[in-house]
Amino acid sequence: MDLPLMEFDPSSNALITPTPPALTEPLPERVVMCFFPEVVAGLVDTHGGRHIGEFSRELGSHKIYQLVHDEIPVAVFHPGVGAPLAVQHFEKAIAAGGRSFVACGGAGAIQPGLALGHIVVPEAAVRDEGTSYHYAPPARVIRADPSMVDTAVATLAEREIPCTTGTTWTTDAPFRETSARVHARRDEGCVTVEMETAAFLAVAQFRDVRFVQYLYAGDDLSGKAWDHRGWTTANVRAELLQLAIETAAKL
Repeated sequence: MDLPLMEFDPSSNALITPTPPALTEPLPERVVMCFFPEVVAGLVDTHGGRHIGEFSRELGSHKIYQLVHDEIPVAVFHPGVGAPLAVQHFEKAIAAGGRSFVACGGAGAIQPGLALGHIVVPEAAVRDEGTSYHYAPPARVIRADPSMVDTAVATLAEREIPCTTGTTWTTDAPFRETSARVHARRDEGCVTVEMETAAFLAVAQFRDVRFVQYLYAGDDLSGKAWDHRGWTTANVRAELLQLAIETAAKL
């Protein structure tokens, strides 16, 4: 089938290039993209974070904070939900000087028995979205840098926090996660479903920056009916941001 998404152009020259967001000082090379708005909003109180800039109103005016971990500056911002929007923030952060990125967010559990809050480090992502195809040649799966995955897993091991490594399913359409598709992805070996990982991995490879992601098992799609499980208020969210900051400082 002749689909436009199959027409990958590897040229680095595009008519529109990413520009840095508005900043009051240079962006640190180490950056955390955190999907937990309430945790990001509390960074001033919890981590002594400083507001150093924000993205444009068209992208949601998300604020950018800087904090210091072990004398190493780290930037933190919410990238926005969904691959197209999140990648625009990612691209602009790269344009501003970011070189080592850690993302942390929630994901739907599609394997039975994945408890609420259990941490998953994606080794690969099924590319069931559109954005990644503009940054990497067509393929069903895109893989993470093994050394980045090892660093993330080692950070968890130091804290004696159990985790799962595996494949995540990235989709653009959360309201089209049908039972048949969930079962198919589970049979394919996917552990979770989310909306950004495949695109993040493709951008990181195309722009030659370091990237790794932490996910936690949030809502449950492994049964006959969807179970929200109150995942957006899980206690693991603040802890996961701290782990992402620690990991970013190591990269």
